[in-house]
Amino acid sequence: MNNPEQIGSVKPLLAQRVLFLRVSLQEQILFAARLSLLIRAGVPILQSVRMICEQARSKSSKHVYTHVVTAIEQGTYLYVALDKFRKIFGDFAINIIQIGELSGTLQENLHYLGEELKKKQALQRKIRGALLHPAIVALATVAISIMLTVFVFPKVTPIFKSLNFELPWMTKVLIVASSILTHQWWLVLLVLFVMVIACVALLRIPRVKLFYHRNVLTVPAIGPLLQSYYLANITRTFGLLLKSEVPIARAIKITADVTTNTAYRHVLRDLQTTITDGKNIAMQLGVDPKLFPPIMSQMIGVGESSGNLSQSLFFLADMYEAEVDDKSKNLSTILEPLLLVVMGLLVGFIAISIITPIYEVTQHLQTK
Repeated sequence: MNNPEQIGSVKPLLAQRVLFLRVSLQEQILFAARLSLLIRAGVPILQSVRMICEQARSKSSKHVYTHVVTAIEQGTYLYVALDKFRKIFGDFAINIIQIGELSGTLQENLHYLGEELKKKQALQRKIRGALLHPAIVALATVAISIMLTVFVFPKVTPIFKSLNFELPWMTKVLIVASSILTHQWWLVLLVLFVMVIACVALLRIPRVKLFYHRNVLTVPAIGPLLQSYYLANITRTFGLLLKSEVPIARAIKITADVTTNTAYRHVLRDLQTTITDGKNIAMQLGVDPKLFPPIMSQMIGVGESSGNLSQSLFFLADMYEAEVDDKSKNLSTILEPLLLVVMGLLVGFIAISIITPIYEVTQHLQTK
């Protein structure tokens, strides 16, 4: 094979198209699992990738696998061919494959990779499932409120305006809101659009992004769930890299690169520096108990002392994955009653705003 640094063998046009390629997590799982099985059966890597390419489901994946086949035909390592698609497969997967190729354990590493991607997919589905139902209830609340304000209330507004008495403040507020949503809806959409753009722009500022990622973990109900999710991914990734005999400093760097939360990424990158200086992992993580609970630093300390750090990390990964499962189930139980209360308050506010003037008119007529 050629030098592993021979990445330029893939066509230059590829660099322009990588940004538009999308290979789903499910297809990445299938790629790792199928390639592991084919290699285990004694099929050469080139032929194995060709077979996977022929069975590709989407145009993007077929395009990716075609270029990987071309690169391997030119004598390039598999991990070097995949490096052109680092934004798709990620640092973790490419490094696991690299270690497997260079150490002769590619089949085992691909199997591990497929299993870890499955666990990552399961965690993502639990998070989405936990947030889906509350999101539907929230959208229903907004939709019902808008429908009442835009379609129902304007029909009785002329009656209120014709009455010669002071309207309640709630009715006045609803009249203004109904007028804006009916006649200036474009302005509301423009304001919402500007707010979204502003939020996206602010989150591109490193300090703002760090502040947000750190403080979102303190939000009741949602914060603990996200923390367990991030810690499960961090410990599982770190543990598998160590099990694959990746040097500890490099394993920490890769774990930091694949972590999506900026607060955890900063701590892990600082940890990489301190580890290079010969300091203890558990002690460094214990400095920030808001991000890393005491049990995590304690278990890692046990692993470091016993020489079984990867086993301690896998234990923590299993524990935090179980916590994600429990907290995701509890999240709907906690949020749904709160959202129903909010829905009741909004609908009740609109109903009272309509009924109160009618009641006052009736009382006024009865006194006459």
